[in-house]
Amino acid sequence: MKKKIAAGLAVVILAFLYYYFTLPAINIHESGFWFFLAAIVVVILVVYGIRKRFHSVEDIKKNKVMKGGLLVIAAIIAVYAIGTLLSSPIVNANKYQQLAAPEERDFTEDIEEISYNQIPLLDKDSAELLGNRKMGSMVDMVSQFEVSKIYSQINYQGQPYRVTPLVYASPIKWLTNQKEGIPAYIRIDMATQNTELVKLEEGIKYSESEYFNRNIYRHLRFSYPTYMFDQLSFEINDEGVPYWICPVKKFNIGLFGGQTIGKVVLCNAITGETTEYKIEDCPQWVDRAYPADLLIQLYNYHGMLKNGFFNSILGQKGCLKTTDGYNYLALEDDVWVYTGITSVSGDRSNVGFVLMNQRTMETRYYSCAGAEEYSAMESAEGQVQNLKYTAAFPLLLNISGEPTYFMALKDGAGLVKKYAMVNIQKYQNVAIGDTVAECEKAYVKLLSANGISSDGGELTAQKVSGKIKRVAQAVIDGNSHFYVVLEDKNLVFDLPVTEYPEIVKFDVGDSLTIEYTEGEPVCTVLSLEE
Repeated sequence: MKKKIAAGLAVVILAFLYYYFTLPAINIHESGFWFFLAAIVVVILVVYGIRKRFHSVEDIKKNKVMKGGLLVIAAIIAVYAIGTLLSSPIVNANKYQQLAAPEERDFTEDIEEISYNQIPLLDKDSAELLGNRKMGSMVDMVSQFEVSKIYSQINYQGQPYRVTPLVYASPIKWLTNQKEGIPAYIRIDMATQNTELVKLEEGIKYSESEYFNRNIYRHLRFSYPTYMFDQLSFEINDEGVPYWICPVKKFNIGLFGGQTIGKVVLCNAITGETTEYKIEDCPQWVDRAYPADLLIQLYNYHGMLKNGFFNSILGQKGCLKTTDGYNYLALEDDVWVYTGITSVSGDRSNVGFVLMNQRTMETRYYSCAGAEEYSAMESAEGQVQNLKYTAAFPLLLNISGEPTYFMALKDGAGLVKKYAMVNIQKYQNVAIGDTVAECEKAYVKLLSANGISSDGGELTAQKVSGKIKRVAQAVIDGNSHFYVVLEDKNLVFDLPVTEYPEIVKFDVGDSLTIEYTEGEPVCTVLSLEE
């Protein structure tokens, strides 16, 4: 009897330890749950076998308990395999294709021209450099804590930010600091590059760097044993209080297929208090209920499975997919995932692009043929090849009514040195600037010089001759400009000395022939003749 009790306790202890460290959801839709069941049966059989002391394989085959246990394991494997097959796109291509429902929209109406302070100028790698540099300057904390690599992109008070918590530097540092918790998080303004270490009145008690019940994953599992959580993100609410955003998976096709997000659990990182919301009721300040990778996968199902699963593998007629990267765009007080849409032929061109809302899963498609992102990145790098700068994955902006790739150019140390704008349809049109303002100014001038107006239409180059009626000089950004008015013409022509040095020899009464495109308040000069 004592041996049976001891064996039972051994099984319970081993099962608990497995559950405590692997944390499977007690849910038939969770793959890990089936492995947990199989593991329990295996442990029972091993303990039973040790207790019975079988001497040969024949003894095991003859034992009813062992035979029954092996049948249970086989049944679990069979259910899992059949469930996986019946949940797969092979059987349910049409259902997978309809998980995402992109709405075709107009680019210039949706993507308004945004101010510089709303453009996220940094990517995650650059944000990490700034975060680590800031942490290195905090002599009272740097020996005890490090910076987490989460760096969630959010909208905070109308501005694009990345936020990330600190983590304990080692198990020993956890032991000596865990009573007070993690004292701060880092907040980086993606437009101004201003980096703050925000100290908290009360430390963060629930995080990924905790080891036992205050570990955020274990805390969630014991609070919601049946919930299947997707990627967690670290965010702050409008008052700057840190929260863990915990999306709950929802499977719409069979046992394991068609994942979306059904609920969101918000966990206060300081107190551990949790609040549960249906996805449609998720608070507005939450920016990342849907992980970017999941949104990309959902669109690829939509684009690849239009004509069935086997067509997506063999003929690939009409198949579209996302490009190999993505970025984030702040729009309508939400964070949207941006990525280009291309054909499967690998022709390095896009047929359009999509924006996918990380809070609501709303998907917008914009038809816009042009270069794919990596071609534009190479084009921008070619303009500064002597400096060996590398381009970050671009954002898509509306500049003067034109769909435009905007990207940072970084040096070998990963620091942002310049900015580039590349026309999506004519990616040989590249403008470079030391600041965003300089870059935009050069880009707008480039568009005008190539006959593209501020509303995206074509401009016609015109030519006029006449005597100079008035001439004025100004210095802008360290460069001299001559502004010329001809007799009988109510137009002002801008002639930068760096481009037209010969203008310095002309004065009032001299004759000029100017080729230009119209603009407000000045016209852009394309060529100058005496």
